[in-house]
Amino acid sequence: MASGFFALLDDIGALMDDVAAMSKITTKKTAGILGDDLAVNAEKASGFMSSREIPVLWAITKGSMLNKLIILPLAFLLSAFLPIGVIVVLVLGGVYLAYEGAEKIYEFFVPHKHEKVVELKEDLSEEELLILEKSKIKSAIVTDFILSVEIVIIALGTVVGKEILFQIMVVSIVAIIATAGVYGIVALIVRMDDFGFRLIKMSKGRKGIAYVIGTILVKALPLIIKSLSVIGTIALLLVAGGIFVHNVEFLHHFLEELPSMLRDFVVGLLVGVVALVVVKLIKKVGGIIFPKKDGNV
Repeated sequence: MASGFFALLDDIGALMDDVAAMSKITTKKTAGILGDDLAVNAEKASGFMSSREIPVLWAITKGSMLNKLIILPLAFLLSAFLPIGVIVVLVLGGVYLAYEGAEKIYEFFVPHKHEKVVELKEDLSEEELLILEKSKIKSAIVTDFILSVEIVIIALGTVVGKEILFQIMVVSIVAIIATAGVYGIVALIVRMDDFGFRLIKMSKGRKGIAYVIGTILVKALPLIIKSLSVIGTIALLLVAGGIFVHNVEFLHHFLEELPSMLRDFVVGLLVGVVALVVVKLIKKVGGIIFPKKDGNV
């Protein structure tokens, strides 16, 4: 009886070791998406008044957790009853990632109209602030949902074929890390300039260590957000390329003479360019068939 109990404990210990090891591998595979998730949410969580940054970020975090509570059961059902569906969704997600990466590069080099950005300033009425705040929170949660689908599917793709309990444990751990890790870092980033301003205020105009550090933190925030955007774009193409190379048969031996990371980037970029061209053509044809009506007419 006792030996059976200890054998059970041994099995549980071995299972947890396997889960921990696979969770580490899976987290590495989703690191590219996590980087893009971090960049996107750092940008969306900024622009609020200092007193509202943490409450807004907490609201987005709760939305992110709800997103994953919706996505995880659906992903596990798909894995249990239609495992090939995980690969199909994974590849489709790869196309989306490649498209998003190529679009960011295209928008950097090609002039285009930017969406009007509304800043939440103190001179707005309380009602206007609340409406704009809710709008930005909703936008951030929708974006998080898309990225969460990608994270969960990529994580699930690494353990597809394993026992369902093992899949649930590994993917759930990755989902928790994705939420806590990303939004914890975002909180530090968006509060960085406020901490810098406090240090500058504490220095009382004297250019000492506190003043220098505070100035660096204030000036570094926009640079960090821009850097994260660039890193996130590269990561998107690398992750997408890796998905295609490992899951699309005829790409297994494509450009084998290149280093694996460079090959993944090239493949991701090529697929992204094709996807971008297709989307642009569809929009153009759609604009011809269904022209926008002038609101003044």
